[in-house]
Amino acid sequence: MPNASVSVYVVSDSAGDTGEHAVRAAAAQFHPVSIHIRRASFIQSREGIDAVLTAAEAEESIVLFTLVIPYLRDYMIEQARTRKVSAIDLLGPLIDRLERSLGRESRHEPGLNHVLDADYFRKVEAVEFAVRYDDARDVTGINKADIVLIGVSRTSKTPLSMVLAHKTFKVANVPLIPELVPPKELFAVSPRKVIGLTISTESLNAIRKERLKALGLPNSASYATTERIEKELEHARQVMDKIGCIVIDVSYKAVEETASLILEHFGK
Repeated sequence: MPNASVSVYVVSDSAGDTGEHAVRAAAAQFHPVSIHIRRASFIQSREGIDAVLTAAEAEESIVLFTLVIPYLRDYMIEQARTRKVSAIDLLGPLIDRLERSLGRESRHEPGLNHVLDADYFRKVEAVEFAVRYDDARDVTGINKADIVLIGVSRTSKTPLSMVLAHKTFKVANVPLIPELVPPKELFAVSPRKVIGLTISTESLNAIRKERLKALGLPNSASYATTERIEKELEHARQVMDKIGCIVIDVSYKAVEETASLILEHFGK
């Protein structure tokens, strides 16, 4: 009988972001099966590897590692084979192939993709911007933003803002609510930088019911009724038509997929 869940240890001599992203990308192909990710970051010794392999062996877990220090990588491969632990070397084969193609050795330095360069500081600034101007807390952000996301509640405006911030875009987002007049700034900026997010009634109904359930509230609340949702979506459509902005239907789309469409719109 297939397993209902599996654990994956992500082992790195740096933070482990690369390995975790890879596991999450693969795990998405098995939804709704539970894949538990356990990070073992900044592993710098054989003892650290032994501890992880002991835990993984006891739980019959998979180990995925991004070790760039050669003696640690070799030790992981050797010990995993000895203990019969399923271990996947994510970076090793690629680094080896690049070394052969380039005719030179790699630097074997952990964490080089986290170097504090100008791009890193732009990302930090963009993330701080997204937090400051989330949910129209301060409408002055509309004029300062590279991208302005608008839409009804639960159309992924906040997570989208964060994904785009990691691409160095400064993003403000504004909820559209029938009872509230949209900020006048929305109609003063270039429509090109405004992105309207819409969604099907059925999809939004399901999302809102799950949200109410998570909050311990009955799913019969007006927030999740078809009538309320249709009223909000119609109001949002009117605002988007008035602005003349591009509109993206986020029904059943992953946040990353929507972000990709937005990046295409901006030619990035």
